[in-house]
Amino acid sequence: MPVVRLDRPDQVTSLTLVSTRPVAPGPVDPDLPEHTPEVMEQLFGRPEPDWADRNSVVDHMTRSARLTSGSGGFNEQDVRAAAGSVFDRAGRTAKAQRASHFGSMFAAIDCQPRWRERLGEITAPTLVIHGDEDPFFPHRNGVVLAAEIPGATLLTLPGIGQGVPRVTWPAVVDALLRHTS
Repeated sequence: MPVVRLDRPDQVTSLTLVSTRPVAPGPVDPDLPEHTPEVMEQLFGRPEPDWADRNSVVDHMTRSARLTSGSGGFNEQDVRAAAGSVFDRAGRTAKAQRASHFGSMFAAIDCQPRWRERLGEITAPTLVIHGDEDPFFPHRNGVVLAAEIPGATLLTLPGIGQGVPRVTWPAVVDALLRHTS
């Protein structure tokens, strides 16, 4: 989120925003597409894993990633390894595990005050990376975010949903090197 750049401009020299939108969690603005209801039901309408059991959490996170990865972005081996790493470094309580994984992080974010109206104040070079098959924050969110930040560059990842899977690394690394040079 660009709020760090807005509130502490002296501490940020550039921004790279991945799979996000120009508004904080909560109700979306009318000009932006919302999460797809089917994906939201599949992500949050299913039973939670046993947060103390590594295999249960890894399986749960792998199913979540499969739902949000797009047609060209899911690699089960990579997803399982990443979910296992997150489990291993988080605390051994259900609360710590829940807070460390996708889906529950939004509850901890302070969404006030709104920052969308301030995006035009950002002067740092900004790269927005967004998959064109993102069911969680549909692609138009990335397009609008890049349009509202002066001089921002949008890198659209074809066939990709949420995140930056291994298949996109060559394009993303190239864009990051151009962005930071």
